[in-house]
Amino acid sequence: MTLDVLLRRIDPDVPLPAYEHPGDAGADLRTTEPCELAPGERAVLPTGVSVALPEGYAAFVHPRSGLAARCGVALVNAPGTVDAGYRGEIKVIVVNLDPRETVRFERFDRIAQLVVQQVERVRFVPAAELPASARAEGGFGSTGGHAAVEAGEGVSGSDGQAAVSGTAGGNRYASVVSDREGQ
Repeated sequence: MTLDVLLRRIDPDVPLPAYEHPGDAGADLRTTEPCELAPGERAVLPTGVSVALPEGYAAFVHPRSGLAARCGVALVNAPGTVDAGYRGEIKVIVVNLDPRETVRFERFDRIAQLVVQQVERVRFVPAAELPASARAEGGFGSTGGHAAVEAGEGVSGSDGQAAVSGTAGGNRYASVVSDREGQ
């Protein structure tokens, strides 16, 4: 089934978002401006398009795996959320995580993927207790599967946030609160 989504070209020459291959979940978004990112730099890149999603849908801006693997390009807030009521230009926040190489984007380079999904609207119901589950309060790394996770056990703070976790593999996690206090 195909969903019709109204799209306005802010840049009249930008190609429409398109699926590169049959079965792809994400339609490619392109930048309308050239940009050069040194290692560690980030930028907000315009895509030249805005959309009107039907109520009950949202679009999510996902990274492109090829840019991540080959160039170290990531999206700062991946996935970015485009709500049904938003009518402004879709912009993509990119960051160059490569420690040595500068990344260059040219006009109309593919920079991200747009995945449109149906989303549920929920009503949050306060409860004194939540029903039991197999996972319970197990959070970051609680399901294992990685040597660094297997070697250390996490410690949870009394406020429900992750406090400092095990130091296996040099990994340490701290809550935002303890991060702020340590600065």
